Amino acid sequence: MSSLSGNTAPRRSTLKALAEHLGLSTASVSLVINRSPAAKSIPQHTQERIRAAARELNYRPNFMASSLRRQRSSTIGVLVPELSEGYAPQVISGIEDYLLEKGYFYFVVSHRHRADLLSRYPRLLQQRAVEGLIAVDTLCEEAMMVPLVSVSGHRDVEGVTNIALNHGQAARLALQHLHALGHRTVAFIKGQDFSSDTEVRWQAIAAAAGELGMTIDPRLVVQLEGDCPSSELGSEVTLKLLAAKKPFTALFAFNDISAIGAIHALRAAGRRVPEDVSVVGFDDIPSAAFQNPGLTTVRQPLREMGVLAAETLLRRINAEPGTPYAKVITVEPQLVVRASTAQTVLCGSALLHS
Repeated sequence: MSSLSGNTAPRRSTLKALAEHLGLSTASVSLVINRSPAAKSIPQHTQERIRAAARELNYRPNFMASSLRRQRSSTIGVLVPELSEGYAPQVISGIEDYLLEKGYFYFVVSHRHRADLLSRYPRLLQQRAVEGLIAVDTLCEEAMMVPLVSVSGHRDVEGVTNIALNHGQAARLALQHLHALGHRTVAFIKGQDFSSDTEVRWQAIAAAAGELGMTIDPRLVVQLEGDCPSSELGSEVTLKLLAAKKPFTALFAFNDISAIGAIHALRAAGRRVPEDVSVVGFDDIPSAAFQNPGLTTVRQPLREMGVLAAETLLRRINAEPGTPYAKVITVEPQLVVRASTAQTVLCGSALLHS
């Protein structure tokens, strides 16, 4: 019995039929279709011919069967706090680029720093046969059944490789810049308690300030509260700083999002940036360059950190059991000077624009 052609789905080809159509071995075709590292030995033009024929003949590999045969899922799990503009999306873009290039699939889950999800999500991902995990700004305190790479994790946990920024150098770059501009009374916005970078960065700032002979006044230190990923948190704590009526000529924020909020609050209070208060952010998110004024910030190589995390994880996955692995891989920051910082105006020991 025939059926109407419009209601007939294209028949899926088999690997054997595809190989016969191309006049190649099933092994060669399988290597290319499954993006095996061994496919590098096959000429590029042959790889392109195989992929074109697979599309033409409607060949789609049976992922589950292939995974069972190889005992590999080619799948990675990625844990992040949230996915709004800022830190995590930039890191994920690097992870994504590398995994796509290597033919890996990935799950991304957002835990919002909820203790129940932080405990449950890693287990759920492992139950879905991920071969490894990448944790972005996520505290990992227990060993996993699979290799794990942590971006800004800062914990010495068995089985975990940490991709860590050189926070000591980051703090020095920011404070040396402000110090060179004449700023001696600097306000600080610390990160939330739950952020894995908060305490490490604050200790680095304290050390850098000590090196420069700068005194950190506790009345000029505020801390972000809540997990809302918007600039409002920066605005709120900056208003607290202003309400304390302790003069300051510069502000160093935990991240660019809070720095942007700080600028809004300063302007609302009649303070000009940078004429009255210089502001430095952290991360160098894409919108930092397009603020008014452009935001001076400490750049973390976020996308590169994502690429490095994915590359490190795949290398660990493909290594022989028992192979030693790096516990910490350090990346370097860069100061990006834009228009939100300027020379302070001094008259004797008085700070005129404070």
